[in-house]
Amino acid sequence: MASEMDKKGIGWFKGVLSYQNQVEKNSAEQQEIAEMIVDEPANSMNEYEQPVTNGNKNLFSKNDQDKIALDVIVSLENMLKDRQLQSYKYKGLEDQLFTANETINRYKHDQIKKDQLIQEKKKEIRELENNLTNKQMRYDQLLEDYKEYQLTSNMEFEKISNQLETETAKYNKLTEESTNAQYQSMLKINELEDKIRNLEIENQKYAEQYQKLVDDKAQLMQTINDFTEKMSFSFTTKASTSNQSE
Repeated sequence: MASEMDKKGIGWFKGVLSYQNQVEKNSAEQQEIAEMIVDEPANSMNEYEQPVTNGNKNLFSKNDQDKIALDVIVSLENMLKDRQLQSYKYKGLEDQLFTANETINRYKHDQIKKDQLIQEKKKEIRELENNLTNKQMRYDQLLEDYKEYQLTSNMEFEKISNQLETETAKYNKLTEESTNAQYQSMLKINELEDKIRNLEIENQKYAEQYQKLVDDKAQLMQTINDFTEKMSFSFTTKASTSNQSE
């Protein structure tokens, strides 16, 4: 892109230089023609005025002239007036030409400045293009890295999603098993509590029966002891009586 712009700029610059050279050539030719025209009227005027100043003024006097000579004199006067007018016009053209040359020189000077400015701008444009190219390359590299990262991230996300689904299924299964185990444990606990209550009731009955047996045994032992004491007392009394009788 920069090379095409450089070629266009160089071609345009060559065209401007060729145009300026042609203008300078035309100006030089016009200057030479103008000098020739200025020199020629001056010489002609000198050649024409010299006889007049040499004492031949009566030759162009309108008095005592026939019609043909009068017409010639009038024609010459008109030609001189036209020549003088053309000289004035030529002087004006010379002034315009001088002004135009100055304008052209000023335009040349401005054109040189513009060319320098264009060269500087072209240099800046090339630098900007290089910077833009480098930025574009970095952007392309970042885009490639982003695409690769996005692909890797998608694959990793899919992998993690699958693992999460598996772990979620496992958790749900374990939760279900835990719920069932808790339910079975609750049923077992309720069953054991019922058994414990029944055993406590039976234990209470056995305790009451044992206590009753203990009380009965104590009462029986008391009865036996009372009987034993009575029998002992009775035997002791009889023995004493026997001993005394003997």
